[in-house]
Amino acid sequence: MNDEARAVAERYARRDAAGDAARYSLFDAAALQAQQERLRATVALWRAHGWRDLQGRRLLELGCGAGGNLLDLLRLGAEAPLLSGIELLPERCAAARAVLPSALRLIEGDALLAEVQAHSQDAVLAFTVFSSLLDDAVQQRLAEAMWRWVRPGGGVLWYDFCVDNPRNADVRGVPLARVRALFPKARCELRRVTLAPPIARAALRLYAGLPALVNVLAPLRTHRLCWLVKTN
Repeated sequence: MNDEARAVAERYARRDAAGDAARYSLFDAAALQAQQERLRATVALWRAHGWRDLQGRRLLELGCGAGGNLLDLLRLGAEAPLLSGIELLPERCAAARAVLPSALRLIEGDALLAEVQAHSQDAVLAFTVFSSLLDDAVQQRLAEAMWRWVRPGGGVLWYDFCVDNPRNADVRGVPLARVRALFPKARCELRRVTLAPPIARAALRLYAGLPALVNVLAPLRTHRLCWLVKTN
């Protein structure tokens, strides 16, 4: 495990100790709204790319955590034997293994050491991964690995903070210019998504439908969903 990977493990341990995991439970109304919005945007991007389903497509998630996004891919019609997940933290990998089909491949450890064949994936997903990597060189190496794994005609599906979180020094927003620099050969299709969670929670306390109304204001959305296409 490299130094940055160890640092990431320590950052996640601090978040878990602070009880931050409860904020991402789908019983949290703001988290549920964000997940549903992200799924709709993902399907829209893939349909615009010409995909009508996920049958026969090889998909890999980098930093798959406890498996929530992989479960979403299964619900969208992906086939378990063609799905893979890479997770650095053993306890999260174990949690994913407990809920995912045995046919789905899980790789525990540093993604930079993972044995993934070049040009083998139709899509590689990275959700809130790069905002947790504070070492620019590691970001670059990881982006190069992901791009190598993707076959021509596929792409990288990126979802991450585009602004800094003033309450969390362990993450930093990733500007669009940085995304483009990490994947300079990609054709980028993007959506600005996810109402700032503190605003979403405050709005929900006032009125259940208010977050959807507030979310039409793009400056209040804190994340960017990008479909980074490998054209050749």
